[in-house]
Amino acid sequence: MTVDDAGTAPDSRPTHQVLNQPPPRVDINECAANVPLMDYLVTIGEAGAGATEELDRAGAVVGSAQFQEDARLAHKYPPILHTHSKYGQRIDEVEYHPSYHRILGQAVAAGAHTSAWAEPGAGANARRSAAFMLFAQVEPGHACPVSMSHAAVEPLRLTPELAGEWLPRLYSREYSPELTTGKPGALFGMAMTEKQGGSDVRANTTRAIPFEDHHLLTGHKWFCSAPMSDAFLVLAQDDAGLGCFLVPRLIPGGVSTGPTAGTGPTAGERNPFLIQRLKDKAGNRSNASGEVEFANTHGWRIGEPGRGVRAIMGMVAQTRLDCVLGTAAGMRQSVAEAAWHARHRRAFGARLVDQPAMANVLADLALEAEAATAVGMRLSRAFDDDAGPAERAFRRLATAVSKYWVCKRGPNHAYEAMECLGGNGYIEDFPLAMRYREQPVMAIWEGTGNVIALDVLRAMGTEPESVDAFFAELRAASGADELFDAFVAGLKEAVSPVRAAPADFAGSARTLVEKMALALQASLLIRYAPPAVADAFVVSRLGPDRCFNYGNLPASSDFAGILARA
Repeated sequence: MTVDDAGTAPDSRPTHQVLNQPPPRVDINECAANVPLMDYLVTIGEAGAGATEELDRAGAVVGSAQFQEDARLAHKYPPILHTHSKYGQRIDEVEYHPSYHRILGQAVAAGAHTSAWAEPGAGANARRSAAFMLFAQVEPGHACPVSMSHAAVEPLRLTPELAGEWLPRLYSREYSPELTTGKPGALFGMAMTEKQGGSDVRANTTRAIPFEDHHLLTGHKWFCSAPMSDAFLVLAQDDAGLGCFLVPRLIPGGVSTGPTAGTGPTAGERNPFLIQRLKDKAGNRSNASGEVEFANTHGWRIGEPGRGVRAIMGMVAQTRLDCVLGTAAGMRQSVAEAAWHARHRRAFGARLVDQPAMANVLADLALEAEAATAVGMRLSRAFDDDAGPAERAFRRLATAVSKYWVCKRGPNHAYEAMECLGGNGYIEDFPLAMRYREQPVMAIWEGTGNVIALDVLRAMGTEPESVDAFFAELRAASGADELFDAFVAGLKEAVSPVRAAPADFAGSARTLVEKMALALQASLLIRYAPPAVADAFVVSRLGPDRCFNYGNLPASSDFAGILARA
């Protein structure tokens, strides 16, 4: 430090004193601080009173200054593709910042990937979902391979031989980033979409040719998620139609040649998996997504021939749930950061949180986050292994409905929270700029708005029991609020003609799905949330004056009661 002619160190001048800025929000246990999540984990999720012990440890990890710094570094230094070694060999490796590997290792160690499968039972999915949300709240990019590894279990179970080989590795809580044989753990990715088809996966052109006891795949995938995973589920055409195949990065034992004797990779060598480029994404910067080329790439069939879409739909349903959970986690981060700022900064003679206009905005943001958390826990419970036919029917429709609405609300929620921080919110030193870029991917991944809304109509036509199960869920809250009861009655009337001819209502599908999602959220809050939360949600989301811009809660709302949970 230098001293000027007046004998004053420059940083000690009055203009360099930092005043009226909030302290760093670090070393906070994010589990204990998230009151709604902990409440609904036990009530809606039926996870049991002892479910929070391991989550408490995870909450301390993700709230630490080190984890937050790792999250910052993982986004500041995104993945780098190396197609060749310095000696010219094709290696197709993605280099991540070490912080990304630390985060991913901590999430796997906490069971955020497959603990619900490894330790099944009532409430298992709620516990796993809560762990997933805690980690995704602070660093969302790593949640992609964590989610897909969880979702890969269901289709793998369709082929017992492959399940016996891969599930123990998926259930492992040990993480190692190297592509090498003998690792106890494994993570999965997915490659479905192609440049000519997008969501229309039946237009895929990747071919699978029979070879010995498996297939050789040739083709191009426009999006491959997490290309450094240990294995992938891939859609490809064969003589029976569109099939689902497991493609490992390394050739397993027992496979010694390619299509011409002596020309292919041997066991332990790399399966042809040519990463052409990484996508330059708007958000999700810490996680790699790429285009890949298959060139006589070894793959093993999952499920029945020609039933690839059916096989992979189990994975899609699980990842749609994680889109809801990931969005809710992002909403939680937005609310926590905005409320922290407002409680520590003063303007116009009072703390921001005590200013009526700001209190309204914060409470509205908190309502949205709590409703998303509640529906995430309810869906999680429906995915437990004790789910009967009615629960399975409910989750078929409710997952799509909730994925559409919760994820659609994410980006504007992040923006409004960013605005609560003013200029600080727009600066990369704070996490809300990252969050604003991150939220849209959940609305796009595993089905954009139109795809999801049309899938809801499809379910109504082909699985009518899902509609009955959905309304049975709503009836559990009937009689407690007249406005809710009237809204549900109108919804039931609107759904009636759709069930008879779903295709006729494609143009208005979004409006219907929106109302279904709001009714489901309201029913859960009426049953499980404090009156301050439930009453404000019902009036603001179902009432005649509802407005979906944040900060328009009626003056009768209990702002203090809502914010006490934020």
